[in-house]
Amino acid sequence: MTTTNQTLFEKSQQLIPGGVNSPVRAFRSVGGTPVFFKKGLGSKLWDVDGKEYIDYINSWGPMILGHAHPEVVAAVQAAAANSLSFGAPTGLELEMAELINKLVPSMEQVRLNSSGTEATMSAIRTARGFTGRDKIIKFEGCYHGHSDGLLVKAGSGLLTFGEPDSGGVPASVAAHTLTLEYNNTQQLEEIFRQMGDEIACVIIEPVVGNMNLIVPHMEFLQTLRALCTKHGTVLIFDEVMTGFRVALGGAQSLYNIQPDMTTLGKVIGGGLPVGAFGGRKDIMQCLAPVGKVYQAGTLSGNPVAVSAGLTTLKLIQAAGFYDKLTAQTKKLMDGLVEAAKQVGVTFSAQSVGGMFGLYFSQTCPSSYAEIMRDNNKAHFNQFFHSMLDSGIYLGPSAFEAGFVSAAHTDGDIAYTIEAARKAFAMLA
Repeated sequence: MTTTNQTLFEKSQQLIPGGVNSPVRAFRSVGGTPVFFKKGLGSKLWDVDGKEYIDYINSWGPMILGHAHPEVVAAVQAAAANSLSFGAPTGLELEMAELINKLVPSMEQVRLNSSGTEATMSAIRTARGFTGRDKIIKFEGCYHGHSDGLLVKAGSGLLTFGEPDSGGVPASVAAHTLTLEYNNTQQLEEIFRQMGDEIACVIIEPVVGNMNLIVPHMEFLQTLRALCTKHGTVLIFDEVMTGFRVALGGAQSLYNIQPDMTTLGKVIGGGLPVGAFGGRKDIMQCLAPVGKVYQAGTLSGNPVAVSAGLTTLKLIQAAGFYDKLTAQTKKLMDGLVEAAKQVGVTFSAQSVGGMFGLYFSQTCPSSYAEIMRDNNKAHFNQFFHSMLDSGIYLGPSAFEAGFVSAAHTDGDIAYTIEAARKAFAMLA
């Protein structure tokens, strides 16, 4: 029998490239038909056929409170009643900037925009304007949005200059991007020794969520901070995913490393499109209208989106919020590891705050090369579809982090572990 999901996907492919508006949603990595959703509440989702799922994507992170939280919905409704957009300043923008500065003190000044891609693109432009330099460093497997200079093929060797990893990106643009191996301190030291004074900025996910979950080595982050300081290079923490996800102050508070600039998104919109970038005041003063670096946006600081984000940020400051979120996520990881062990399936898992990573490998990877080499993608794909059949919605790729929300109950965790036990048994 043809499902509504299948019918919608077939029709979508006629009018939307690949049938989706963001590539991973097409299920190309895992096979099968993508799920079309119509409702979310708390930890649950319902698709167009009425099937219920426990959601571990959380809209790729923003739904830290769960879906349709009543206070967030009420804030959105109240803001929308006053107008959907002004294209002019509002007091809400100031309130958001003040709250971000309070929770992430390294962000002395803040500029709001509409997406994480905008935030990282604008932060890099600002860093280049501030330093007067062109070259930037990123790391293999780290995703910072789809702006041209960041869609660069992951290199495997020292001083790998970027080659476009997407059609439509000129080689001349990508050539300014140097790609290094995540967690490779020696490689980092060597590139700064050779051309440190030419590098405008280094952009990094302090906890990686776009090649599954990769945790940084402390020596690596500390060395990075020291080298950027020594050479006058702007250190940008891309906390679009980790900001308010792994801790109230973001990954920078967990690891006690202060970047020069930070990019935010996802959680600060409460599920609506919001991005932000900010940092040291002397750097941010390079932005128009006070400086020479131009950045603008018609919907920047949209009042409806900012209202959702403000309400979310206020609620996550509740006492014990992150202790409980972290504990629930760890409980899920420990249960999955034990379930796999019982049937002899090679599997590992780890979590940071409300983010987690699942790997069909002996140990948790620490770099792009390791996860590409060691993770059993075929096993993940079988596991994914077994879990989907059981009503567990995981990211449709072996190379994406997962997310737990405050709405996930002990019952949700127990059901998920039991479903995984059956899925692992099929792989044994």
